[in-house]
Amino acid sequence: MESSRLNIALVGNPNSGKSSLFNVLTGLNQKVGNFPGVTVDKKTGITKLDADTAVNLIDLPGTYSLYPRRADEWVAYKVLMQVDEAIKPDVVLLVADASNLKRNLLFCSQIIDLKYPVVVALTMMDLARTKGIDIDIPELERELGVPVVPINPRKEKGIAQLKKTLLAKTKNLHAPPTYQFIQNQELAPEAITKVRALYPELTNYAAIHYLIHHEQFPLTAKEQQAIEQIEIETVFSPTKTQANEIVQRYARIRQIMQQAVVEPDPLQKKLFTEKLDNILLHRIWGYVILLATLFLLFQSIFWLASYPMDAIEAGFSWVGGWLANHLPQGWWSDLIINGLVAGLSGILVFVPQIMILFGLITLLEDTGYMARISFLSDKLMRKVGLNGKSVMPMISGFACAVPAIMSARAIENRKERLLTIMVTPLLSCSARLPVFTILIALVVPDHYYMGWLSLQGLVMMGLYLLGVVMALLVSLILKLLINIQEKSFFILELPTYRSPRWKNAGITMVEKAKIFVTDAGKIIMLISLLIWFLSNYGPSGKIDAVNAKYEAAIATAESDSLKQNLEKAWQTEKLQFSYAGVIGRTIEPSIAPLGFDWKIGIALVTSFAAREVFVGTMATLYSVDEAEDASLREKMQAAVRADGTPVYNIATALSLMVFYVLAMQCMSTLAVVKRETKSWKWPTIQLIYMTVLAYGMSWITYQLFS
Repeated sequence: MESSRLNIALVGNPNSGKSSLFNVLTGLNQKVGNFPGVTVDKKTGITKLDADTAVNLIDLPGTYSLYPRRADEWVAYKVLMQVDEAIKPDVVLLVADASNLKRNLLFCSQIIDLKYPVVVALTMMDLARTKGIDIDIPELERELGVPVVPINPRKEKGIAQLKKTLLAKTKNLHAPPTYQFIQNQELAPEAITKVRALYPELTNYAAIHYLIHHEQFPLTAKEQQAIEQIEIETVFSPTKTQANEIVQRYARIRQIMQQAVVEPDPLQKKLFTEKLDNILLHRIWGYVILLATLFLLFQSIFWLASYPMDAIEAGFSWVGGWLANHLPQGWWSDLIINGLVAGLSGILVFVPQIMILFGLITLLEDTGYMARISFLSDKLMRKVGLNGKSVMPMISGFACAVPAIMSARAIENRKERLLTIMVTPLLSCSARLPVFTILIALVVPDHYYMGWLSLQGLVMMGLYLLGVVMALLVSLILKLLINIQEKSFFILELPTYRSPRWKNAGITMVEKAKIFVTDAGKIIMLISLLIWFLSNYGPSGKIDAVNAKYEAAIATAESDSLKQNLEKAWQTEKLQFSYAGVIGRTIEPSIAPLGFDWKIGIALVTSFAAREVFVGTMATLYSVDEAEDASLREKMQAAVRADGTPVYNIATALSLMVFYVLAMQCMSTLAVVKRETKSWKWPTIQLIYMTVLAYGMSWITYQLFS
């Protein structure tokens, strides 16, 4: 953010249209990061007010007043109180919902009394008219003492006038308010006078906030003590002062509403939104519709993402094949093909799911239904330490835990957000499907009950239900162990149903993809290169001996088929004596109680890059072309132990599937958890508890079915 540009802080109540306005003003010229020290989204962008004037636009978290309760509200509060060292607003652009003007004017009046240059952008004018509300804009401007511009971000109406008004503010054509919205000095005259003697630049209203919240401000110990002394000397009461302030503000707001707003008869007929809520929030039909919606969302992610994901995989496969045919053989070419290209493929193949998931969620938010999902699920979620806002990240986890964990940012309560992040990977993502599919095909008969109910389908559904049940149980346990004392307020405003904005969804999709590729992608690439090294190199020159042995054999081979068989055997033996193979044999004694052999051990190690790598590893180990699924199943079915018993019996297969349901076999998930929690502590705990849980449940499964 360039210091030469002026900073405009974009503020407003939640669901007031603030994010839509930010997207319209900045387009794709925006960045998403975190505010310093907290995991709260910081969206900044550049907008041009005219051909010669560009300003920084800072989208602050939505808040209802200058008395914060949640972490995101504290972020906005500190910026507006000028105690955030990184961001200093020059102008405030306040978004107010015309259909809920009385509530929005409380926050507006507080900003005005901080003596900022303020421009009010009045949204939802069409909804206000639908409700029968008529607002006299010139009269409202006179009463507030600040410019008011009606806009419609969805249709980009009023944006030009808004930019013109903001430009006037930046050029000081409108002075900051010279009067107070209420007589703040009368709330605590002696205390305010003494605080302003310490800080002459403060307004009377800002002085009140220094008295109430100075402990949260970056002041010196001497300054903190001075303010404490003022509170004692003047017998200052924060609670009484705040209550008096709110009463006076609403009294003044009522006067303004009488002067500038014509409201309808409160006994008017219900709006369409209220009628629709009678169905969607019904105690029975509401849950039926919710399950149907989530099912369609879940299926849409698979269906829509499969095409671009297949295209990405095919593209990288072509690139890998082309490089293999044109690059000379050597360690560096193998590193490029099986390290860099494979690692990049592992990053980009997730992008379609991330974009589609966030695009669909944005559309649900735009329509207003997302708030209803949270409302309906809150009762169940709260019993296990979560709340209604946890349900969407957890449902998203069925597609991919990476974007699901990223979407948990919508949860304000730190403990509930952390619990959601910690249990979401237990929901079976799409990467587990290849593992489940091949193992179920190996040991579960293709039998149908009543002619349509598939036994294999029931087993698959059971695996998904196992993940859901374990996630709820683990959350219940972690709720008791994680000592974060923060009250949970599930205050949820149910917005009006509206048509979705495709442009807004598109911007969100691009931004979320950029975050994943640039942040989590770095760590994924590093671990991919590490796994390549472990799979291609081994101790004491054993890999060199294997290479020499097969190079000589291939050189004297008489037929192409013999050469192909030797090359497959070469890869199998090379993997066996690599560091990954050594690890597999080393951990074999510890995984034997689960029914796993050393080859499965190698698959457990290599599939840490991504769960679906299991199938590719098995294909290499059993020396078959991994595209030939039938051959792979036949080879795995024929695999026997030293005593002649099958490796993949019902006990081993079920044990392995349970392990993959519960284990943290995904480095990208750990990378994102680290990014979201800003610490290696929580991903480490997550890795340990999920591994222990997976081991224990797999052992129980193996013992039951042996």
